[in-house]
Amino acid sequence: MAKAKDDPAMKKVRCLFKESGLTLHDMGLKMGYTPELARQGAFQFMKSHDPRISMLRRVAEALGIEVKELVG
Repeated sequence: MAKAKDDPAMKKVRCLFKESGLTLHDMGLKMGYTPELARQGAFQFMKSHDPRISMLRRVAEALGIEVKELVG
């Protein structure tokens, strides 16, 4: 079975997340998830290979950057 190839935006998201020092829980909260779902929501997103633009907007907002920095 072939491994799914990451969209370049996801590589950037993961790198910026790591540099941010945020926990998955904190990231999830900043992305708009409820406290109960924050960690799981962020974790599931970080595992994705082909993100929706709506999710990239949430990540950009959470990291305090513009979406164009993820997809540009």
